[in-house]
Amino acid sequence: MSKILLVETKLHLRDGWSLLFTIALPLLLLLFLGGVAGPAFPAMMVMLSMLTLSFSVLPAVLATYREQGVLRRMSTTPVSPLRMLAVQLLINLVVAVVSTTLLIVAGPGLPRNPAGFVLVFLLGGAALMAMGLVIAALAPNGKIAPIIGSAVMFPLMFVAGLWVPREYLPEVARVVGDYSVAGPFARALAATWAGQAPHLPHLLVLAAGLVVFGTLAVRLFRWE
Repeated sequence: MSKILLVETKLHLRDGWSLLFTIALPLLLLLFLGGVAGPAFPAMMVMLSMLTLSFSVLPAVLATYREQGVLRRMSTTPVSPLRMLAVQLLINLVVAVVSTTLLIVAGPGLPRNPAGFVLVFLLGGAALMAMGLVIAALAPNGKIAPIIGSAVMFPLMFVAGLWVPREYLPEVARVVGDYSVAGPFARALAATWAGQAPHLPHLLVLAAGLVVFGTLAVRLFRWE
C-alpha cells in the first residue's frame, strides 16, 4: 500500500490546478470576506474546501484513471478496490489538512475547541469523501464525474445552510439537512470553532455516513 500511496501522491502533486483551486479559493475568500462575514466564516471555508475535494477533485481523478485504462491494468495486480479507495481518501484528507491549516493561520483566531474540531474534521471529512468515492466508483470518465459531483454538492451546500442560513430554510430542507452528512458536519464544525462540544447526534450521522457510503463505494467499484 505504501508504494501505491507514494505513486498517487506524486500524481496528485502534478495536478497543480485542482490543488490551487481547492486550497487557494477558500483562503482568498477568507482573506477578503472574513472581516465582515462573522466568526463562523472560517468554518464555512473549511467546509467549502472539503466539499470541493470530495465531489470535484476526488471523483475526477479515479474516473480519469478508468477512462485511460489505468484501473483496468491495476485490476491485474493484487491491489484491491478497498486499498485503492483508501489511498485516494487518505491523500485527499492530507490536502484538506493543509488547506485547513492555512485557513486557521490566516483566520481571525483558532478553533476554541481544538480537540472537538479535529474529531469533527476527520470524521466529517472522511464521510463526505466516502460519498465522493461512490461517484468515483461508478463514473465512466473524468468529464462526467465532476458533473455528477456538482449535482450532488450544490444541493448539499443548500441544505447545510451554506447558501442561506439554516433558520431561513423550509422545514423539509432542514430535516433533509439534518441527515445529509453535510448538515451535521457544518453545524459541528461551527460549534467546535465557537468552543462548544459537538452534539452526539451529529457525530452519529457522520459516522453512519462514513460506514454506509464507504461500504457502497467498495461494493460498487468498477475497474472499467
